[in-house]
Amino acid sequence: MKRRVVAPHTATPALTAPTSGGFDSMPTDVLQQTCRRVGIAGVVFAGIWAWVLLMDTVVWRLFESVPEHLTEWNRLGNPISAIGLVLSLGLVFIARRLHQRPERLLDVGLGFEVATAALVGAANWWFAVQNGFGVSWICIIIILYPAIVPAGVGKVLLASLLAASMDPFWYWVGVQRGVEYGLGSYQLLWAFLPNYVCAFLAIVPAKVIRGLGRRVSRARELGAYKIGDLLGRGGMGDVYRATHSLLARPAAIKLIRPEILGDGGASGSVMVERFRREAHAAATLRSPNTIELYDFGVSNDGRLYYVMELLEGLDLQELVDRFGPVPPARAVHLLKQACLSLGEAHELGLVHRDVKPSNLVACRLGLAVDFVKVLDFGLVKMASLDGDDHARITSPNVTTGTPAFMAPELALGDRPVDRRADLYALGCVAYWLLTGRTPFQAPTPIAMLMKHVQEDPVAPSRVSELPVPAELDRIVLDCLAKDPDDRPPDASTLYRRLSCCPVPDPWNRDRAVEWWSLHLAHLSSGDARVDAERVAGVVKAGTVLYAREGETP
Repeated sequence: MKRRVVAPHTATPALTAPTSGGFDSMPTDVLQQTCRRVGIAGVVFAGIWAWVLLMDTVVWRLFESVPEHLTEWNRLGNPISAIGLVLSLGLVFIARRLHQRPERLLDVGLGFEVATAALVGAANWWFAVQNGFGVSWICIIIILYPAIVPAGVGKVLLASLLAASMDPFWYWVGVQRGVEYGLGSYQLLWAFLPNYVCAFLAIVPAKVIRGLGRRVSRARELGAYKIGDLLGRGGMGDVYRATHSLLARPAAIKLIRPEILGDGGASGSVMVERFRREAHAAATLRSPNTIELYDFGVSNDGRLYYVMELLEGLDLQELVDRFGPVPPARAVHLLKQACLSLGEAHELGLVHRDVKPSNLVACRLGLAVDFVKVLDFGLVKMASLDGDDHARITSPNVTTGTPAFMAPELALGDRPVDRRADLYALGCVAYWLLTGRTPFQAPTPIAMLMKHVQEDPVAPSRVSELPVPAELDRIVLDCLAKDPDDRPPDASTLYRRLSCCPVPDPWNRDRAVEWWSLHLAHLSSGDARVDAERVAGVVKAGTVLYAREGETP
């Protein structure tokens, strides 16, 4: 099982970058684009072979007089064209299967180039129709393929020389068969020399593309961080793996999409200031259950970016998708940790506004397992900041968030949004953990929002496959109250209610370690069965740190 790294809104596995073949310095997404071109090359050559096959089987019959040698050639040309068509379509299929293994796919593509040149060489020299002065079609293959699909310089040169040698090879085969071409040495020189000239010219696009890849890599150094593989895409930006230029600490960088910032004029400047102030506010969060913000800045091209810690684990969306609803005791354990993070944010006047399962990660942190981190404060809003409207990241009257987890007041926009909107969303997360479904189902986002506004949710115990205690039912339904005044007033109160909720088979350190050892042992750099007492010490130390800051509910 592959090692999974979680960053905000990561949904796609990172493409494994090759380590040889001249592509070690190419950025991953540049490699990915190159690999896509292998399939495009297959489609192009398939079209060419289909055109040749059509010409040789249909079009030539429309002419009254056809040279006898062309009629004879068609007996060989048709099978060659058919083979070329099959090979090209096969390359398209292989490109789809090997898109996560770029080095092997590029090698297959170079082999396809040589095989295609071999077919063209056979067509050129099987019969004595080559005049010795025309430029072979192999030259086009040698120049065109590396321009579409650039690879390492050494491999390109080797494949090009092999392709160039197909004409001399089939000439030799023809001589052995007794074909009399009637060509002198001078004619043969001009028949074969262009192929080899093109073979050396083919390394030019390979070197140019490789140089562009290095320039892209250098351009992706943001401050002291160097951007690596693409980890995922979110609604506000793309998330990349990153490495500090001096420290060994890995990180995740989120590049904010340019369209989020507007036209770059006065409104764009205001948006940059909003991001700066809110990044500063988010950096003040010290709860161990909140993802740590390392840095914030603006790139040379004007794109905003956040640098955050890189987590190992899986978010609660994937947890339930892969393993089903969790026992009530584990749900309480996870929700209480989310309360610790949100409680601190709320005390500082911050409202998350996008609490959902994919923004809560159960991770391995040191020796601790099932340690919850709250991610993505990208929609965070200052509940109050001296009445300064520029403190908000979004404009007034703009609805933001995820419909399946959005509080009614967010959907309606008819009253100020405060911490209780996050508690509503956390109630939706609790519902998801216990039942494997959201409180409401609807075909469209608008219909989903209207259900949040108009309909009452069914108690989790009525739809869960696991027994849900009555008190936990009440807690979840209280969080999902339509009127914010009917919900728990703050995260501290919700934390206390969850702590006092009687649940069967409490989720203790031994059960957590056992579950992770069984299901997610691949995330551990060492032995997954770590000592339970040491794990408990780490978790307790985190709670004590929170208490020292005066934030324990």
